[in-house]
Amino acid sequence: MNAKITGIASWTPEDRLTNDQLSQMVDTNDEWITTRVGIKERRILKVEGAGSSYMGIRAVNKLLKETGTDPAEVDLLICGTTNPDYRFPSTGSIVAHQCGLKNAYSFDVEAACAGFIVTLQMANAYIKSGLHRKVIVLTAEKMSSMTNYKDRTTCPLFGDAAACVLLEPTDENIGVIDAEFHIDGSGKDNLIYKAGGSARPASHATIDADEHYVYQEGRAVYRHAVIDMLTSTQSVMKRNGLTNETVDYLVPHQANLRIIEAVGGRLAIDPEKVLVNIQRYGNTSAASIPLCLDEYKDRFRKGDRIMLTAFGAGFTWGALYLIWGK
Repeated sequence: MNAKITGIASWTPEDRLTNDQLSQMVDTNDEWITTRVGIKERRILKVEGAGSSYMGIRAVNKLLKETGTDPAEVDLLICGTTNPDYRFPSTGSIVAHQCGLKNAYSFDVEAACAGFIVTLQMANAYIKSGLHRKVIVLTAEKMSSMTNYKDRTTCPLFGDAAACVLLEPTDENIGVIDAEFHIDGSGKDNLIYKAGGSARPASHATIDADEHYVYQEGRAVYRHAVIDMLTSTQSVMKRNGLTNETVDYLVPHQANLRIIEAVGGRLAIDPEKVLVNIQRYGNTSAASIPLCLDEYKDRFRKGDRIMLTAFGAGFTWGALYLIWGK
């Protein structure tokens, strides 16, 4: 028994932050941003008091409506997020309550930008084990909440979004087929949110030092991201007898267009089969892959072989092989 995707939905805020608008906030310009990361605009959630759950609730309600799913039939909701509403309770519990998932258990997973493929594999395991039959994998990321709009190197990168999929069992050879994941804690200092946790609680000193924002050492992250996304994808492809010609689509985490081009190029996959939407949304962390899948879903056909790959803080990375079943 496999777990197949039977529905997909996403939600993004209406407010856009363009490169030209950013150039009025910090020393940058459209050419500098586009050349380095390929981003033109990003969506920003500006609703007062709203966190990642606000977007997640709207994405899940859209999924339930479009698939005709009774909320009471959902067994489990796993929420992948690095931007929870609170340290506790979980963002997943808030979404499950607001969406009427009265019979579902829910919890959060923090796997940074690899959050979607990690939670997708977890949901796959629950279904293959027979424990659950209808599982929602949600990713919701209010990245603007951890973005320093005084830092020209990081503020052009991030946007806000939520996306989710419904997984159900099937006896066909479709759905989540294979995956592998890796972690290397030595990358901690290269990509980190320095303060606010138990090791360095919030204080006047941490606030004054701007330690409640994303800190990234771009060159180190770029180098590791290209190599690690490439090798994990190659490993899963080899294990499943896939080649650059038999893979129908590659959907990489939308972190940086140059990283995406480097990975796709080294895999020798036709650029037309490498799906990209970073120019419109920026890096939405764990939400980026399902957001991209949702945008291109009308192109997919049952049986399409899709490779997903991501890299994020930790360092954590991996790849997942999916056969489209919808």
